[in-house]
Amino acid sequence: MSTTLIIPGRNGSGPGHWQTWLESRVAGARRVTGIDWDQPAIQAWSGALVHQIDRAAGEVWLVAHSFGCLAALLASARRPTRIAGAMLVAPADPELFNESGLRDWSDPDALRDPAITRLLPHGPLPYPALLVLSGNDPWLRLTTGLTWASRWGARAVHIGTSGHINEASGHGPWPEGLALFERFRDAHQDLPTGALDAHPLPDEARRRENRSAAGLGQTAPGHDRDAAWPGPVHA
Repeated sequence: MSTTLIIPGRNGSGPGHWQTWLESRVAGARRVTGIDWDQPAIQAWSGALVHQIDRAAGEVWLVAHSFGCLAALLASARRPTRIAGAMLVAPADPELFNESGLRDWSDPDALRDPAITRLLPHGPLPYPALLVLSGNDPWLRLTTGLTWASRWGARAVHIGTSGHINEASGHGPWPEGLALFERFRDAHQDLPTGALDAHPLPDEARRRENRSAAGLGQTAPGHDRDAAWPGPVHA
């Protein structure tokens, strides 16, 4: 049994949004609750998501959009052993937000509050992640998204000029997005969650791992989280 948590972005995802459509088609999916969708306050959002992760049954998959991606990253850093994987669609640029919400670029005093960028993970994530990016997203430059994907050790999928990948850009029912998630989940669902060190390897597998580290052989089967993922996809 697993749970898929749907994390909308600022202003939520309405009945015509792809997240609402996908939620009705993925077994065990439910939307995160207890969030004021109109006020993107990172600590409040991530705290509500941590609460939902704690209540979820089985391993947890995250499907987030826009600012919800940033909340998902911060929350999952507090519960890394519960997360099976995260699909982050059109993440918003963290430089656009401080801890109170959207930064007001016309107010010099407001700009003294640092961006939430410093709160996010800056190294490899301890779970598989898939970033879905658009070439003309008004909330994130493609090059910035690719930089974050590299830092996190995440797979990046560029789906062309698709705006913010929301209802306004024509992403209501989104079969391609559902297929991406299912393919991503299927590639990683049999792997252990959390840090690999938390799952001791059998002696033979450990010998193979040591040989691989020394350049003498291949990584132990099942130890490489990306082994089953066939590579970048261009939807």
